[in-house]
Amino acid sequence: QVQLVESGGGLVQAGGSLRLSCAASTSIFSIYVMGWYRQAPGKQRELVATITSGGRINYSDSVKGRFTISRDNAENTVYLHMNSLKPEDTAVYYCNAKRIQFSVTISDYWGQGTQVTVSS
Repeated sequence: QVQLVESGGGLVQAGGSLRLSCAASTSIFSIYVMGWYRQAPGKQRELVATITSGGRINYSDSVKGRFTISRDNAENTVYLHMNSLKPEDTAVYYCNAKRIQFSVTISDYWGQGTQVTVSS
């Protein structure tokens, strides 16, 4: 079982920045595909960004150019740097860890979520 603990959410004005962190309780953090997802009120959870063990990164079109995902395998931590925040970025942000073997997800863990609120 892997525990994921997010931090760094809060209230920020439009145009501002925040950095989210997610610490994982696993000694094999480096093999996991790490991701950030978000869920706004009344909407489905959606992908924000993912980063593989090899550093391959994927962003949703809505955050491309504004958000940056990174990972520190030595610290078992994944980050999401969010710049130029917009009110529509307001959501609960969730950290996710997936272990994938031969294209099959064999483990899938979620954090408890951290609230990000962007005021206009």
